[in-house]
Amino acid sequence: MTTSRPMIEVKALRKSFGTLTVLKDINFNVEAGGVVALLGPSGSGKSTLLRSINLLVVPDGGSIRVGQTTFAFGPSHKTPRSRELAAFRSRTGMVFQNFNLFPHMSVLQNVMEAPVYVRKLPRNEAQDLAMAQLEKVGLADRAYQVPQTLSGGQKQRVAIARALAMEPDVMLFDEATSALDPELVSEVLLTIQQLAADGMTMVIVTHEIPFARDVADRVVFMRDGVVVEEGPARQTIDDPHMEATRSFLSHFHKGRMPR
Repeated sequence: MTTSRPMIEVKALRKSFGTLTVLKDINFNVEAGGVVALLGPSGSGKSTLLRSINLLVVPDGGSIRVGQTTFAFGPSHKTPRSRELAAFRSRTGMVFQNFNLFPHMSVLQNVMEAPVYVRKLPRNEAQDLAMAQLEKVGLADRAYQVPQTLSGGQKQRVAIARALAMEPDVMLFDEATSALDPELVSEVLLTIQQLAADGMTMVIVTHEIPFARDVADRVVFMRDGVVVEEGPARQTIDDPHMEATRSFLSHFHKGRMPR
């Protein structure tokens, strides 16, 4: 009996900035349709790891595979060419803390931009695709508004729709709710939860522990650039084995995610 390969494979990943080593021999996999939450204190290397997966940060060693594309890093390997990087990133959607929407464009134009100029889709096809993604995040009725008329949660949902419009193989979320007021967090988390239900492969950096517990299949707990503990989300959050994980989680309420 054959088993399918994981959608994402990270092997022996290393990264330093000057004398500071931020990733130390990181290994983990994400199955197709799986959701992995990266947890840990600030400065543990979570965001650097996430940005390494779509090569916004180029690692110093190790390898990354997403789908059928593999990159290896180190002195004996060539740095990926810009065209290779662009093609790879178009298949790995990324959502950041800040929305980075174009203020002079409508919501619809923001979502259409990459399909038109990167994927070279005809404008009418890109518009249909963009409207479908806005429908998915519950903002089709705001398509012709400009970003300044939206709440922070709505802006982040537009940013998610914009990433989805590239029809990526995986989605990466880097603290997507940390810049939001508390009352706006749940609408973004519910959007991500729906993507998980739809079978999107995702890696999520978050401090929203109830969300990670309810939505992720697995969690990877990091500290000081290493993976301290990983396992099934509920089991690892409810009954962590390592003292560093227990200490970190003790600062958070681990109740259920609000519906």
